[in-house]
Amino acid sequence: MKYLKTEKELKNLIAADVWMMEILTTVESLHLSDSWVCAGFIRSKVWDYLHHYELRTPLADIDVIYFDKANLSEENEKNYEQALQSSLSNVPWSVKNQARMHVVNGSEPYQSSTDGIAHFPETPTAIGVRLVNGILEINAPHGIQHLITGIVAPTPYFQKDSQMHGIYKNRIQNKQWKSIWPKLQVIY
Repeated sequence: MKYLKTEKELKNLIAADVWMMEILTTVESLHLSDSWVCAGFIRSKVWDYLHHYELRTPLADIDVIYFDKANLSEENEKNYEQALQSSLSNVPWSVKNQARMHVVNGSEPYQSSTDGIAHFPETPTAIGVRLVNGILEINAPHGIQHLITGIVAPTPYFQKDSQMHGIYKNRIQNKQWKSIWPKLQVIY
């Protein structure tokens, strides 16, 4: 398995992918507050790279998050999905305002998109990327080390009690990532 070593190498991997850059450019054009493309968008790209896969592993959706306390309506999220869909119709968009996601996740209110990302279940999924004026930015509240070395572990929030850890373990079983990327090291 080949590894990435630095955030710069991660950015270079993303920047070299025309499709990913098209996604990031499209999201940037909406000018959403504190927005990031997250989770499988980055994770799958890196794991495909680590496994020397030539073809992209298909994604169920493209997770776009933002933070807007002023408008917590789910309808607003759907409007953003439609706007993205009109720009790139072949992409399965999923847009979520992190200012309301704490309710869905049963936690204290998030203070930013970074706080929302920190509450994602797995360390290699708890990462976002965005394009700002042509510059790639990475948002990784738990770092990138697990992602770039193929380690799957629960984030601190999903280690806090047995119920949260159970949710993490169920996700790992349901996602079946090791059947797609067999060299991953899953930590329970």
